[in-house]
Amino acid sequence: MKMMLTLAALAAVAPALPAHAEPAPTPRSVAVVHSDLDLSTARGADKLERRIWRAVVTVCGSAPDYDLEGKNDVRHCRRDTMRQASADADRVIASAATRGEPIRVTLAK
Repeated sequence: MKMMLTLAALAAVAPALPAHAEPAPTPRSVAVVHSDLDLSTARGADKLERRIWRAVVTVCGSAPDYDLEGKNDVRHCRRDTMRQASADADRVIASAATRGEPIRVTLAK
């Protein structure tokens, strides 16, 4: 929730870019907070997966429809980054000791 509020606040204050301006760089990583979720339930795990997916979309960015190579790059980035973040989430779910630590979604290498 805190991450969503931060992203919403950033979006609200970001000025509109002129048509010729370079797009703002996307963040390299986003923390996904899950301390409010009960990860022992399917509902909690599903909510975590949705939060991770939103973070993946944020860090991988997007490409305009006319840029097919860019679209492919974004699709590969999302697939690889989601795979990496899901592995981290699986470890967090399996370990009660790390439940309070946020999952860091970082661009896959």
